[in-house]
Parts: sequence; structure tokens; C-alpha cells
Amino acid sequence: MRSMLAIANIVLPVFALIIAGYVLRRRNVLSTNACTELNRFVVYLALPALMIDVMVNSTWSELYQPEFFYAFELGVFIIFFAVLAFHWLKTKNLTSATIDATSASYANTGYIGLPLCALTFGADKLGPAMVAAILTVSANFAVSIVFIEASSQSGKSVWTTLKNVGVSLCKNPLIAAPVIAGAFCATGLQLPHGVLQSIKLLGGAASPCALVATGLFLAQRQESSSSAVAIELVILKLIAQPLIAWYFAFHVFNMPPLWAKSAVILSALPTGTGPFMLAELYGKGGGIASRTIFLTTVLGILTLSVWLTIL
Repeated sequence: MRSMLAIANIVLPVFALIIAGYVLRRRNVLSTNACTELNRFVVYLALPALMIDVMVNSTWSELYQPEFFYAFELGVFIIFFAVLAFHWLKTKNLTSATIDATSASYANTGYIGLPLCALTFGADKLGPAMVAAILTVSANFAVSIVFIEASSQSGKSVWTTLKNVGVSLCKNPLIAAPVIAGAFCATGLQLPHGVLQSIKLLGGAASPCALVATGLFLAQRQESSSSAVAIELVILKLIAQPLIAWYFAFHVFNMPPLWAKSAVILSALPTGTGPFMLAELYGKGGGIASRTIFLTTVLGILTLSVWLTIL
């Protein structure tokens, strides 16, 4: 069991930077454009650089942990498909139900998970967080897009829908970066020292910038939405999902302690911005998505502290 001081030293720095971004936006020190521009920097430069840095300094045996994949993804998809089925039957709107299901299961692995795991386990033990981030922005995001596209692109073939999804994912720098790094490492070649230093400098900016960007996003006006639905999604995200991951990580699959603990911590993260991006893109469920992100981020201080204490 960790002491409360140790837990505070892990959790508070993460949320202090989120609060800093929130306050700076609320006081209009940073403009409405700051969130967009900082997000672009994080997505297109900082996070890809951090992923490349982790990849080139890890071996395939360290990153290949199928049990972690199963434990983490089972937590995601059990919640996702349960909410999807229930809300689809209730609203008869597949797009809205998909946004709700994504809000209840889409962990903020990139913006909060990576810095939190760095503080918890050490900056040299980010393998699980990186794998989870890749799964979240590729597999999990892709599944949500497939369901929404299936609903919104009536008349289009399944092949066209899948092709559109595939092109979108290939253009995502958070997917392209680790794929390129993996292909490069497979050749056995070494990156020049100057390039590695540039990547490391950019990667070092990922965590603080991502956390401040999260605060800027949360400071934006939240759309009106159903409080009951938001509370339901918050409970599923912060309590049910990590419990499912904990059961599989510690009672079903056999994996190294770092990966088992990481599966639970990463599953217990607040909802990421992915659902809101989908809601904005398709014009459905933005209020629920933004409120769920806000509430899970605020309440996540408490629930993450509990999980860190238990583990």
C-alpha cells in the first residue's frame, strides 16, 4: 500500500497542469485558439516523438504482451458494446449511441496516461502506456468510426466505409509514428545521435503540453446534456472499466506486475477527447461527450488515487 503522500506526489502534478491550463483559459490569458494550436503541436509533434523515443529504446519482447492487450481491451469493449446496445435500443440512434459508448470506454491514454505512468513507474517504463495509447487511438477509435459511418453513410458499401476509416487512421500521426519507428527498428539501423536528441527534446514536451491542453479544452463552454446519462457514463468509465481490467489482469491472465498494474491504471483514466472529436465531426452527442470528459477528469483525481493506493 502506498502512503497518501506518495500518491499525492504522483497524481497532483498531473492535475496541477490541467488546472493551470483551465485557469489560464478562464482568465483569458490564453485565447480560444490556444487549445487548437497546442493540441496540434501535441498530436503532430510531441506525442509521436515520445512514442518513437520509447520504441527505439525498447525491445520487441518488452512490448509484446498479449495478456495486457486482452485485459485492457476487454475492459474497453465490454463497456463499449454494453452501452452501445442499451442506448441504441433506447434512442434508436446509432450515431448518438456510439458517442455515448465511446465516452464510457475511451481512456485518455495519451494526454494523461503517459505522464501519469511516467510519474508512477518511471520514464523508462512507458511500454504499457504506449501500447495502450496506440490501441486507443487506432483500434478503439476505429471501431467507433465504423459504427458511426455505418449509420451516417447510408447507401455506401461496407468496403467504402472501411476504406474511408483506413485512410483516416493511416493519416493519424499517433499511429504512423510508432509504425514507422517499428519498421526502422526492425532493420537494425540506428538513428543519428542528433536526430535522437531532437526526438527526445520533442518527446519531453509531450506530457506538460498535453496536460495543459486538456485544461484548455475543459475550460471551454460545456453544452447542455442529460445529467443522468452523464453520471451513468462516468460510473462506467471510472469504476466498472478498471474493475473489469483488474479482474482479467490479476485473476485470469498471467503478466508481469508492471503490465498488470498498468492495465488497471490505464483503464481507470478519465475519458479522452476522442468522443468529443467524433461528436463535433458528426454533429451528435457533443453535450454528453464534453460533460463526461469534464466529470471524469475532475472525479478521476479521487478514483485514480484509490487505485494507486490499492495497487
